[in-house]
Amino acid sequence: MDLTQGTEQEKKARAKKMMLWFGIISLLMGFAGWTSAYIVSSSREDWTSDIDLPNAFLYSTIIIIISSISYMLAKNAIKSGENATGTKWLLLTLGLGVLFIFLQFSGFSQMVAEGYYFTGPTSSIKVSYIFLIAMVHVVHVVAGMISLLVVLYNQNRGKYSKENYLGVTLGATFWHFLDLLWVYLVLFMFFVK
Repeated sequence: MDLTQGTEQEKKARAKKMMLWFGIISLLMGFAGWTSAYIVSSSREDWTSDIDLPNAFLYSTIIIIISSISYMLAKNAIKSGENATGTKWLLLTLGLGVLFIFLQFSGFSQMVAEGYYFTGPTSSIKVSYIFLIAMVHVVHVVAGMISLLVVLYNQNRGKYSKENYLGVTLGATFWHFLDLLWVYLVLFMFFVK
């Protein structure tokens, strides 16, 4: 397929999708680097393998999976011309995103309550990696929520329809990526002791 062919709108849509995928690939490379460093560091003598992930991280995993489903339902509703239903699903996704972030900070608080800090004398390299990886993911979820707010704004302005829902597609793709990334990170940190 020749990427230079098509209408101006099709070319812009392809360019936007390509930029999103470039961004996703760069994020994957960053997280691959951190998880690789985590694995390499696990052979250090000062590595503590008896630290369990906070329960809040597990609950937040369930929440982000549900939020991905609600975003998918929003997109499907908008594609079907059911804009009011789509808006409700988008609002639910936003609420679940807020709950995810709340649970992440609850997890950080659980770790601090158990005496594990990001840095300092009671910290360890493993704890620092857990805080770093989870916090960087939270920052990206905030970015996903900002994009979701833009989608909601455009949805309320009537910008999306059965024929034109590219913004919803791009937002949903990024959100699903964040969902899958968190599931991977939780499983990684759970199994790589």
